Amino acid sequence: MDPRARRLSIIGLLPNMLTVGALCAGITALRFAIEGHFRIALILILLAAIMDGLDGRLARLLRSESQIGAELDSLCDFVNFGVVPGVILWLWALQDMKAAGWIAVLIYVVSCLLRLARFNLGNRAIDKAAEKSGFQGVPSPAGAMLVFLPMFAAFAVDETQPFFDGMIALYMAFVGALMIGRFRTPSFKKVSFQAEYVRYVVVGFAALLAALFAYPWATLVALDLIYACVVVASLLRRTPKAEREEPSDGA
Repeated sequence: MDPRARRLSIIGLLPNMLTVGALCAGITALRFAIEGHFRIALILILLAAIMDGLDGRLARLLRSESQIGAELDSLCDFVNFGVVPGVILWLWALQDMKAAGWIAVLIYVVSCLLRLARFNLGNRAIDKAAEKSGFQGVPSPAGAMLVFLPMFAAFAVDETQPFFDGMIALYMAFVGALMIGRFRTPSFKKVSFQAEYVRYVVVGFAALLAALFAYPWATLVALDLIYACVVVASLLRRTPKAEREEPSDGA
């Protein structure tokens, strides 16, 4: 049989469709940001992050993983969590800084690019034993959520832009440095718990969803601060021995 005539099911294409949908959400977020609708833009980036978290799991569930799917996912991550957040923050807060603000955007975007390139290389020769311990540096979706913290905080107090431009530029560069760092950060998908605590996890998840619907920006600020504490704890826990190891990576 001619391999070019191989038939593919629609179900098997769902993960790639989800990846493309995430890209469309990210690019549309950029359009809304250009029009000045920053809240809608952030909601679309959050939607893209959710879709990004689902596409790989769906591919494994359907056993439809492929090299092209992995490349699509990485390219979409660079656009959605590197380029788009950088441009949105530029439009929201950094235009008055001109060159200095744009330098901060470039530092963040290039850091995201380097992180994803390192992840792709790591995936080709991944160490399964090291993989269980988490990521190397801050993953790009988490980096995007961290870099949006000033916007989340501003919208939580219903302010247009209450921060100094220079502070936001330095913060962007700092988040970029966290993404290309060599320290370990935990992978929450590896977290497990005893069956007897399932009811508490479900109730906690319901409470989180309710908080996101009732107080979306304040809840996102709280989640960012909790993750920032996790990152700080990871940095403090870093040892000389761990620095010499070559850990696994994560997007």
